Amino acid sequence: MDFTLAHMWSQMGIVAKMVVIILGIMSVVTLGISIERFIAYTKAATQSKAFAQAVQDQLAKGLFKEAAEQASCFAGSHIAPVVKAGLTEFLAAQALSKGNYDVHGAVKGAIERASARQLSMLRRGLSALATVGSTAPFVGLFGTTFGIINSFQGMAKEGGGGLGAVAAGIAEALVTTAVGIGVAIVAVLLYNYFTSRVETLEVDTHESAGEIIALLAKEQAKDAAKAA
Repeated sequence: MDFTLAHMWSQMGIVAKMVVIILGIMSVVTLGISIERFIAYTKAATQSKAFAQAVQDQLAKGLFKEAAEQASCFAGSHIAPVVKAGLTEFLAAQALSKGNYDVHGAVKGAIERASARQLSMLRRGLSALATVGSTAPFVGLFGTTFGIINSFQGMAKEGGGGLGAVAAGIAEALVTTAVGIGVAIVAVLLYNYFTSRVETLEVDTHESAGEIIALLAKEQAKDAAKAA
């Protein structure tokens, strides 16, 4: 029996071949998403660290406008847009602070919206990895089922019997299950890895949001004290 890939491919039915092609597409999608997410997360962590160092002195000196402008230079950061949203809202709300306008509430709302937007962007593509990881084995099993049916149909046409008559066909049919399981294992491992990275970045986002809210609340209290 010849178990080379070329021979097994030639012996597969049309359904099994389609299943292998689908699993191949799943593999390419998994690889593409993984590369894109790895680059995005690495860039987010690197730029966020650089942004924090760049605006540290500006925030300490109360140069909020300059800090907000500086945030625009770190488009890949997951923290910079959150900080920028809070600072921009605070600067815009200062003109209305003499009335009943809730500056703290407005700043908090802007930061929460920006945080939710950034977290949604960080999770982009992970649902596709989860889908591949959960469905790939079943796609492979679907191809195996039709492969086994094809083997038994061939045995029936030839009028042969016994395990030897169908062993090669069943072995070839099981290739789709093996490929499906392999694709699923890789997808699940990558999904778990990227999920852990997202959780780390999410903690950074919430911590930064809390620090900005606290900083601007103190600034608002200072302004109120001066006005009094």
